[in-house]
Amino acid sequence: MTAPLARLELRLAALAGWLSAAIILVNTAKRAEILPTTAITQLLAPLAQIFAIGFIIGLYFACRSGSSGLLTIGFIASLASIAALVGVEFVINLVFAYLEPAQVDALRAGPLGTALTVASILFILAAVVYAAGLWRSGAPRLPLALYAAATFPIGLRAFVPEVALQLALVVLAAAVVWLSVTLWRRTTEPAAA
Repeated sequence: MTAPLARLELRLAALAGWLSAAIILVNTAKRAEILPTTAITQLLAPLAQIFAIGFIIGLYFACRSGSSGLLTIGFIASLASIAALVGVEFVINLVFAYLEPAQVDALRAGPLGTALTVASILFILAAVVYAAGLWRSGAPRLPLALYAAATFPIGLRAFVPEVALQLALVVLAAAVVWLSVTLWRRTTEPAAA
């Protein structure tokens, strides 16, 4: 891969991270009723995870030299969990939002509820393993710790107070912004000879 192409890919990954973080903040403001729930905010919600896929890929390629199997396992698991969360966000924002509470409860009591739970648990485990692999590869530690910690209340959203979920979403967005800045800065470093 040529250096200019690698720089472009890292910049695109950083941009994807910033877009993901921005949409996470929009979703958080919507949950806190700072922004109204509209068709646009409902349609935007799954884009946070879609952009996160590009961000996760960029982080992996930026940190994989000399990486361990832990990073690769975390990367693959993170991709799978975030892809599953795209589906979760579509269901929550574009299906559940238009159903009566009794219908939502009935759907959650069946296999959909199991799938939502599995996706949430996979998200937590994958994020922790991925953060640990990135940590070992030398990525900035504080945003990685914030990233991993934020996944617990997010993945366990059904069991935590709303304020804890909202705080975790803001922390996650901040960690993603920080890591995206790190990716962008890598594009300004002189190319290795």
